[in-house]
Amino acid sequence: MITIGLADAALAGDLVIPDEPTGMVLFAHGSGSSRHSPRNRAVAHGLNAAGIGTLLLDLLTEQEERHDAATAALRFDIEMLTMRLIGTIDRLAEGLEAAPRTAGVPLGLFGASTGAAAALAATAARPNVAAVVSRGGRPDLAGPSLPRVRAPVLLIVGGRDPEVLELNRRAQERLDGRAELHVVSGATHLFEEPGALEEVTTQAAEWFNLHLRRASGR
Repeated sequence: MITIGLADAALAGDLVIPDEPTGMVLFAHGSGSSRHSPRNRAVAHGLNAAGIGTLLLDLLTEQEERHDAATAALRFDIEMLTMRLIGTIDRLAEGLEAAPRTAGVPLGLFGASTGAAAALAATAARPNVAAVVSRGGRPDLAGPSLPRVRAPVLLIVGGRDPEVLELNRRAQERLDGRAELHVVSGATHLFEEPGALEEVTTQAAEWFNLHLRRASGR
């Protein structure tokens, strides 16, 4: 575990950097989840196997998580989550004290649920983000930031998650041709069906490897 010290909080994270990584992917959790999410950890493991470094980060402190568990308020504070992602992006670009190799490495963001909105809003503010993947996300909550996103975006949604699928289709239109939509057939919101999460991982790894390599000039 590492700690990312920001202006308003010290955030806990789990960092894995393979030898000669293609790039780094910062995970933005949402809707009451954390870096311990088994789904995001499974995706991160798959990215590591594909040669991509990962940082699973808690965007809320322990005290804030307890408050959010009781009120569900902070998970929808997209502005706060976005600012914490931006702070972490800047720290990664500078090189973490615990992992100076992150400096200058191409960076991608992986967002789930409301974390996807924060990931897109942060990408709009930081052009050094090379690619974004959203899993069952709420990109619509990024609002006016969507047209300002310049990085390629992959929106992954379950075929049996109709409301979120429609919200992603609308967000795709506002991303001005920079987004692709991948529908996992038969999957519900949490991708619990056999093979669904594996498909998410495969799609994410291919997307990040393609665009992070392009960003590095490989």
